Amino acid sequence: MTMEVQMNDPVGNTESATDDYVTMTVGGQTFGVPVLNVRDVLSPQCITRIPLAPAEIAGSLNLRGRIVTAIDMRRRLNLPSDGFAERAMAVVVEHDDEPFSLLVDEVGEVLSLPAHRREAVPATLDAQWREVSQGIYRLDEGLLLVLSVASVLGAIGAVTVH
Repeated sequence: MTMEVQMNDPVGNTESATDDYVTMTVGGQTFGVPVLNVRDVLSPQCITRIPLAPAEIAGSLNLRGRIVTAIDMRRRLNLPSDGFAERAMAVVVEHDDEPFSLLVDEVGEVLSLPAHRREAVPATLDAQWREVSQGIYRLDEGLLLVLSVASVLGAIGAVTVH
C-alpha cells in the first residue's frame, strides 16, 4: 500500500519569498545590504582618524555615545577616495553585536526582491567586488550586488570571519 502526501502550504512557497535590501552606491555600482543588518543611515559625519589603522578604516565616529568604526568602501574596493570620507553617507551595520559604519557615495531605497531571482556571483565580476559579494540580482537598471558585511570587515582585519 502506497501513501501519497500532499503539501498545500502557501507560506512555504519559495516563489513568493522575498529578500529586503537597503541599496547604496559606491563608484557607480549599486549594492544591497539585508535590511535586518542595517541599524542606521547617517548624513556625512565628523570622523576621527585612528593611528596605524589599515587604509580602509577611515576612523571612528560617535553614534549616540557609541564608538563606531567607519570603513571607507571606496578604499576597500581600490577606488579613488580623496576627500571621500568627509562627504560620504554612513550606513551603520551590526556584525557580531558590534556596530560598523560603511561609508558610501549614496544611499538609495529599500528593495524587496524575489529570493528565487538571486544568482551566484559571476566569475567575470571585478575581483574586488567578487570578494565582498554573496550574490547578485539582475535589475532593469543593472546589477545589484548583495554585499557580505562579514567579508568586507574580515578582509581588513576588523573582524574574524567564521
